[in-house]
Amino acid sequence: MPRGQNAAPTVEQINKDRITLLSEQYWASYTLQRRAYDRLVVDEIYIKELLGTNFNLRRIVLLEFSQYLENFLWPNLNPDQCSPYHVMSVCVMVNEKFRERVQPWDAINVHPEHFGRFFARVMHLSLEGDELSIREQTILIMFLDHCFNSLELEVIRSQIQKIVGLTIWTNLTSERREYELDQTPKFRKLWKLICKKDEKLENEELQTTLFERTFLRKLAENFLNLIENIQSMNSNDQYSIETVIYAERFLELFTDIIVQLPTRRFFNVVLDDMNFVKRCFLSPFIKSLTKSNENMETDVVETSMKKKNPAQNGEERATTKTTNLFHKMLCNFKFYSSFEINDTTGETLSQNEMMEKHYEKVLQLQSAVFKHFRDEMPTFPLQNIQLIDKREILNEEFDKLSDSQLNSIAASLQPPIQIDNRELLIEVLISTHERMQSHLQLINTLPLYPTEETIWDEDIVPTEFYNGETCLALPKLNLQFLTLHDYLLRNFHLFRLESTYEIRQDIEDSVSRMKPWQNDATITNDKDEQPQQQCIFGGWSRMAQPITNFTIVEVAKANIGESHPSRVRADVTLVLNTRGDIKKEWENLRKHDICFLITCKSSTKAGTTYDYRQPFISQVGLTYVRGCEIEGMLNIDGRVIEEGVDEKPMLSGDTRTWRVWLDPNQYQTDIQATLNGTEDVYDTFNILMRRKPKENNFKAVLETIRDLMNTNAVVPDWLQDLILGYGDPASAQYSNMKNKIPILDWNDTFIDVKHLRASFPDYKIRATEDDRSKHVPPFKLTFCDLRSKGEHAGEKLIILEPYKIPNRGPYPFSQPRQNTVRFTPTQIEGIKAGMQPGLTLIVGPPGTGKTDVAVQIISNIYHNYPDQRTLIVTHSNQALNQLFEKIMALDVDERHLLRLGHGEEELETDKDFSRYGRVNYILKKRLELLEQVGRLQKSLNVEGDLSYTCETAAHFYLYNVLSRWEEYLSKINQSNNNLEVLTTSFPFKEFFSDLNHDLFDNQQTFENNLEIAQGCFRYIQQIFTQLEEFRAFELMRNGSDRAKYLLVREAKIIAMTCTHAALKRHDLVQCGFKYDNILMEEAAQILEIETFIPLLLQTSDQQGRNRLKRCIMIGDHHQLPPVIKNMAFQKYSNMEQALFTRLVRLGVPTIDLDAQGRARASICSLYNWRYKNLGNLEHVLQQREFKTTNAGFVYDYQLINVENFNDVGESEPIPYFYQNLAEAEYIVAVYMYMRLLGYPAQKISILTTYNGQKFLIRDVLNKRCAKNPLLGFPMKVTTVDKYQGQQNDYILLSLVRTNAIGHLRDVRRLVVAMSRARLGLYIFGRGSLFESCFELTPAFNILTKRPTKLYLLPNEIYPSTREEKRDQSIVHQATVMENMPQIADFVYKFYTQKLLAYQEQKRQEELSRYDPERDLPYDPQQPSICAPDERVTDENLTENSLNQPILTEKTLTTEYIPSRQHQISGTSFRHDPNIESSTIENLDDDDDEDVYDPNKPTLFQKIQPQITNTTEQTSSKKSIDIPANTNTTEKIQEPADASGDDLNKVCYTIEFIFRSTCLMPIYD
Repeated sequence: MPRGQNAAPTVEQINKDRITLLSEQYWASYTLQRRAYDRLVVDEIYIKELLGTNFNLRRIVLLEFSQYLENFLWPNLNPDQCSPYHVMSVCVMVNEKFRERVQPWDAINVHPEHFGRFFARVMHLSLEGDELSIREQTILIMFLDHCFNSLELEVIRSQIQKIVGLTIWTNLTSERREYELDQTPKFRKLWKLICKKDEKLENEELQTTLFERTFLRKLAENFLNLIENIQSMNSNDQYSIETVIYAERFLELFTDIIVQLPTRRFFNVVLDDMNFVKRCFLSPFIKSLTKSNENMETDVVETSMKKKNPAQNGEERATTKTTNLFHKMLCNFKFYSSFEINDTTGETLSQNEMMEKHYEKVLQLQSAVFKHFRDEMPTFPLQNIQLIDKREILNEEFDKLSDSQLNSIAASLQPPIQIDNRELLIEVLISTHERMQSHLQLINTLPLYPTEETIWDEDIVPTEFYNGETCLALPKLNLQFLTLHDYLLRNFHLFRLESTYEIRQDIEDSVSRMKPWQNDATITNDKDEQPQQQCIFGGWSRMAQPITNFTIVEVAKANIGESHPSRVRADVTLVLNTRGDIKKEWENLRKHDICFLITCKSSTKAGTTYDYRQPFISQVGLTYVRGCEIEGMLNIDGRVIEEGVDEKPMLSGDTRTWRVWLDPNQYQTDIQATLNGTEDVYDTFNILMRRKPKENNFKAVLETIRDLMNTNAVVPDWLQDLILGYGDPASAQYSNMKNKIPILDWNDTFIDVKHLRASFPDYKIRATEDDRSKHVPPFKLTFCDLRSKGEHAGEKLIILEPYKIPNRGPYPFSQPRQNTVRFTPTQIEGIKAGMQPGLTLIVGPPGTGKTDVAVQIISNIYHNYPDQRTLIVTHSNQALNQLFEKIMALDVDERHLLRLGHGEEELETDKDFSRYGRVNYILKKRLELLEQVGRLQKSLNVEGDLSYTCETAAHFYLYNVLSRWEEYLSKINQSNNNLEVLTTSFPFKEFFSDLNHDLFDNQQTFENNLEIAQGCFRYIQQIFTQLEEFRAFELMRNGSDRAKYLLVREAKIIAMTCTHAALKRHDLVQCGFKYDNILMEEAAQILEIETFIPLLLQTSDQQGRNRLKRCIMIGDHHQLPPVIKNMAFQKYSNMEQALFTRLVRLGVPTIDLDAQGRARASICSLYNWRYKNLGNLEHVLQQREFKTTNAGFVYDYQLINVENFNDVGESEPIPYFYQNLAEAEYIVAVYMYMRLLGYPAQKISILTTYNGQKFLIRDVLNKRCAKNPLLGFPMKVTTVDKYQGQQNDYILLSLVRTNAIGHLRDVRRLVVAMSRARLGLYIFGRGSLFESCFELTPAFNILTKRPTKLYLLPNEIYPSTREEKRDQSIVHQATVMENMPQIADFVYKFYTQKLLAYQEQKRQEELSRYDPERDLPYDPQQPSICAPDERVTDENLTENSLNQPILTEKTLTTEYIPSRQHQISGTSFRHDPNIESSTIENLDDDDDEDVYDPNKPTLFQKIQPQITNTTEQTSSKKSIDIPANTNTTEKIQEPADASGDDLNKVCYTIEFIFRSTCLMPIYD
């Protein structure tokens, strides 16, 4: 959407608008006395505000925001009597909610009884084309499309079924219907039943039924009539923009119908019978295009690489449009209309089956020709099929025949074809019988690197901000998919295009920095001896360098069956005359890193400044883009430097050459084009661009998806239908699985038997042991309701069987580690479901112990099924490490743990859990165990070198250890339980002589001592068991082989991120990786395809089945979804939808954790309304830290209203880079106040909803706190989106926006923002704006119950001792902050007072220690001095240290951040108009770590020289006194993270600090 046409109205515009005035009278929720419903109001609003403004988006947004649908339209809807305007108004509002991506059907679900008749009205209106404008028809088509995409709702599904069921075959010709019924006999029976029912219907009911059955057919005919009779509006073959948009939306509707099996099954036959696709291709819409393409993703898009200036040709652009997008969408529709699926059964058709169908059709055609026209076409029936099934040959043969002959052939085919139009008939015959290239073959020949034609194609990779008003030639990820191939294909295309969008951002950023200019000098090309312009570069870029030489060095022969080279390699030479660190980055390019070769032919004159507001292509002259993959850097001998342990050789000079692999498919295409007379692309490259490694894995992921499409990927039978979106949603729940397990060992899950009984309130519990003293964990439980037969089968009864863990040895470290978490009943249900086979979905709201549940499930599976292997997958390294650290704390042998990927370095342990780290651990452990074997050998007086290898140790155990143990047991049995025999005959007593206590206890019973002896033997036995497992490592000498063996055989619990799984799938499958269970944490944050790939990291078993037994997915779909940078892919294609979220939408049963233990109960109330019965754990209500209030604050949470500062609220220095100076200053002032009260900096995080504000807050912090050790920086300053999954005690949140809600309207972002704080949440924003938003009402209704001005208690210190119950009684003692300037001055004075009091305190301490006989004369004018290492603590501070007068009023000044014209903060940015929360990329800011680093220069510091009119803001200061009730006898609370030396430095430099770092603004 062009700048200046932003649809979102400001608060002032909303308040003054006529629609707002109407809403206040009739439907506003805050209006106490509303007027009665008047249908004329609806009609007037539609005629004047919607139709009269040509459905202006701003007017629609105002109506939707005012809750027009929820409070007025739908509650007062009478479908039978309401006007068409009322029906249209509802459709407009529902469409707008879909565009805004807010809940569209909530209002409909309140009164679902109206929907059936309302839907009928919509269908009638859709066919009344003469009475409605083309824009209104588009609105109805969009509404129908939204209905077809919401089949999960019963109220909608019931209506859709009426128009797409078997009854739709009423529209078929009788011959075609008979043919289809013959193909599927069961449908014939159903058809007869339908006919019988029709005979019993009354005339009116029959007419209604027939209308529903023929609706889609009539709609299609109306559409075909439109596009077949349309005329272009100008010589450029452009059409009315509204007509083209209607056609695009119509095609979108029909595409969405046929990509879902329930709606496709019968409707696709109707479309084929009316030759819908062929007629569309023969329409003037398509004929007007100079070229036609056969597939959306493989076409060569005729795209002008130069964008038009929006200011130019504005009139023409507003009224006309080409049909390029329509053509791409039609190609996509054609692709799905002939998709490889049996529409009747839903089974996937293999390539062989598709080929057989093709051969049958051609053979039938040959037979018909041979029978009737052998004279006219003598050779056609006798030729090989491969010679005649090409379009050109078929067209040539059919052209020879007359109309009657063509009709005769068509009538003799099955099903028969009856068409009068010759052109259409020939097209149908050709399309039916021509050979179509396999979709898989198209994917296999598709280059994985994007080219310039795709990168800047607006129809599939939109550049501008996508607002949802237009449709695109993109696949969608909705509820259902046709087949697994379709599932992978859509994800492949979307992932590829999302990567393309990111690549475009990088190219535009790097190339624009290099400033390509036209060189007036010319060079001569040796090939054509024609002078060419040579590009010069006036700038530089860290990520791109000019190419000095590019040479193709190898083009390998094609593999058998392929047409492209098997390998293409080239050498790229650069001159790295840059800074040393940048040069090192280039030299550190690794094998398989992806780079891009770029050609720029700039026509821009030298010295021209790049303008980011103008089109990119025309400024830099970008012509070609090709991808390449690094093989390695070349040494001085021209050989690739291999990566390995050895250091890379040092090369002299700045010239470096890399060998790269090119894409063979793309190379073949380019060379073919060169042979046809175009320019040789590979002679033109002049820029090499690299990318950040973390963002550069797209090729590996695309290869993984393509690999899956080429292999027979086997998904578990119990899971496949759910992934495709079909069948019973509860079919994979453990209670519905055939192999459910009634008896399970719950190990250490329960703390005690009381905990067990509380965990299963609906069950009766019966113990096998009557002695209650023995009812102690661990327990084995038998769930009788999971039994299909036997005693108590089906009853809600648990049989409790306590058991004792066998003694594992006499050492303390031999004792098992125990769980200490007292799980809630819901958590126990989640653990129970996870232990059972099948699919388990656990919804974990913030703070409900998702990680603890996951860890216990893993531990229980580990102990119940020792032979099974479990794979753990998460979205982030941080979550995976948290999970892994908790697993290590349980009773899991660390030799069975393995962590793959680079994140294991962040584990808070000295142990290395990577593959090679585990190998080293095992080798080290082997030596330790062999040393123990040697000690055991010595204790038994056995001679020989038996502890040298695992093999000799095994012989020693068999012949010397086991024999002695058996002999010992025999003596005990013969002694009639003699305790003396047991203790004196024990053969291994000397081995355990290192114990610090006696091995046996004669005071204990015989049984207890026998258990000690058996425990000792188990300890010894475990030594040899481990050595036997390690024996393979002894035999293998290669570290790689050992690592593979560890992965495949030894490790039982393997952890990795979803990205690592996608990148390394091929390697994992190749080495034979197997696993039985998979657990996914953060499942709602993982992309659909990145969730699917980990399910297929192994090959099928011998029976061709997937061995996966359990799939546990833990997440929260009410929090933020996966990050998609391009808004078009996010909104239009729904790419942000995770598999977890889709399964929840489909109705798969979930276990919702219902007790949180993170935040105060009061803070939890701000977001618990979003969840089912979310309560609080007991410790939240009982522990002291939750019962005491926050020091210095009256309230534990508050919404602080922040008004404009200098008449400015939000600002936008560059597009979509939102900042709010007033909020930034307010938050920093509150942060300084908290630090002065003693709050530790690491307990405070500052969050904001926009990147621009993040950078601004950092700049303010840098100016106020950078040089001050008393203040320092908070734990983090970051965005809400980046902080998901993290928490802190105190959160300061900036909402930024003051004109429009922005993306906080997404309730998921609100939930994340409100749930990050444990003890204190202080929100800074424009209250009047956010409380008026319908979606945010539950949270802001609670927030606005408290004052919206900040209430402070400056006489308190951290930590607080005041309890919550005193809140109300202390309100009248509070200091109220009216606005930002007031708190700025208040904090300044408060800060000054603290420093002076501390200085006086130190002087008093010095005076008290003064000895006249020993020390120099005391000078009270000199500041006191602490020793450099002296730590100042509360204990040595005096009670009266604050009894000092406040500074005399003076005119004080301070540095201030740039004025509102220059509020640009950050380091280096790229404009991305499609992202609001992650708009600006900060190149100096690590994406994974938002801890503020004061040593990093800020953007303000870097751009300040470029800003000529930046001025410091100064004004006169208001007189704000410290309140009288401030206790000046309190102790000075020293910040916990400030050293004594630091504090002394503050005393020395107090005057300097006042001037430069203390908050001392002066206001008008």
